[in-house]
Amino acid sequence: MGKAGLNGQEKYKNPKEIKNKGKISYLCKKINVKRMDNKELIEKVAQKVGRSNDDVKKLMDGLIIVLQERLVELDNVAIPGFGTFEAKKKEERIVNNPSNGKRMLVPPRVAVNFKVSNVLKGKLK
Repeated sequence: MGKAGLNGQEKYKNPKEIKNKGKISYLCKKINVKRMDNKELIEKVAQKVGRSNDDVKKLMDGLIIVLQERLVELDNVAIPGFGTFEAKKKEERIVNNPSNGKRMLVPPRVAVNFKVSNVLKGKLK
């Protein structure tokens, strides 16, 4: 699966090559991305802090509840060394449906964004 030059531009023969090129794939390869489920996360945290799995589960459940409460109130929640959860209210708007061209009203909603802290960014490099 190679690339052929065309007037100084790269042309990819396989669309998957486009996904594998760039910063995201570099980071995924570098940190060997794996998915961790809730049970495994609780076990790892319990080992790190020397507590039981039940204690850590209660703590994490409490953390999630507090995060939800604060984000519903449109407050930002910063976790030092990790990142910031930001709640933003999106106003209602009118959009065009691309399939039939009809105008639609999109209701207002709250969107949550996550910004990674500089400390964590530095560790991911």
